[in-house]
Amino acid sequence: MPEVRLVGPNGEQVGIVSIHDALKLAQEADLDLVEVAATARPPVCKLMDYGKYKYESAMKAREARRNQAHTIIKEIKLRPKIDPHDYETKKGHVVRFLKAGDKVKVTIMFRGREQSRPELGFRLLQRLAEDVTELGFVESQPKQDGRNMIMVIGPHKKKAEAKAEKAAARSRRGDAPAREAGTAEPQE
Repeated sequence: MPEVRLVGPNGEQVGIVSIHDALKLAQEADLDLVEVAATARPPVCKLMDYGKYKYESAMKAREARRNQAHTIIKEIKLRPKIDPHDYETKKGHVVRFLKAGDKVKVTIMFRGREQSRPELGFRLLQRLAEDVTELGFVESQPKQDGRNMIMVIGPHKKKAEAKAEKAAARSRRGDAPAREAGTAEPQE
């Protein structure tokens, strides 16, 4: 590898130079000679501050991770013979999870003779899906898995949108009590 195609620090093409001349140019400019395309003929090298490049790429990756929303799958477990009040409570949990932008995995657990009546669980899951249609959609249809029947409901809103709405609501609530507190007269 006696020659390399050299790219300058600002992206300009220097041309094909010998490796010794490229190293000399790098030393004079107080930069690093970095090979960017080893398989090209001749190999492509660039003059850059490699430490600065690594730092900037790490900062970009950290910023991308910060802006990334993690979708969490929450799980709710039900039984086929559930009391109406218990059903409403579980449905409230599903609604809360969907409003927060999380997916919900709904599991119906069958025991004993209940296993011979999977249509009870199927109807219960369909009812739950209909009750939360404005917040979520059925991502995977109900399917029997041994003693359990499983269905996944996904939210219509993304996690980031739900967080932004929640923050806006919190700031609106935070302003109102502060104004009321300022108008109260001190008591002695």
